[in-house]
Amino acid sequence: MTMLDTTAIELPPIPGKRYFTIGEVSELCSVKPHVLRYWEQEFAQLKPVKRRGNRRYYQRHEVELIRDIRRLLYLEGYTISGARNQLHRNNAVESKESLGYDSSDYRALIAELEDISRVLTD
Repeated sequence: MTMLDTTAIELPPIPGKRYFTIGEVSELCSVKPHVLRYWEQEFAQLKPVKRRGNRRYYQRHEVELIRDIRRLLYLEGYTISGARNQLHRNNAVESKESLGYDSSDYRALIAELEDISRVLTD
């Protein structure tokens, strides 16, 4: 099987449970456990809960993040550093979108606050 063949696999749906073991995540994301442990060192956002005997338990958002990392590295050809940067960019865009403001909104707000300040100080 070539690299393309292994990355083109349709990933199974993520079950509706709270925590997943490293073995479950490995199967859900088609990534070996040692790769998951390595990615934990490379991607700061990936922090599974560790319990008894240092066992890892991943939450749904981490499984989704691992799938994003996998896509960036294996399908889109990013390096680790490039994937890390892309994830930071995506998070910045999502944060901005979740606020519903863009930079022109901030400039208008600042101008309005400056006007109010002038009125109050006069």
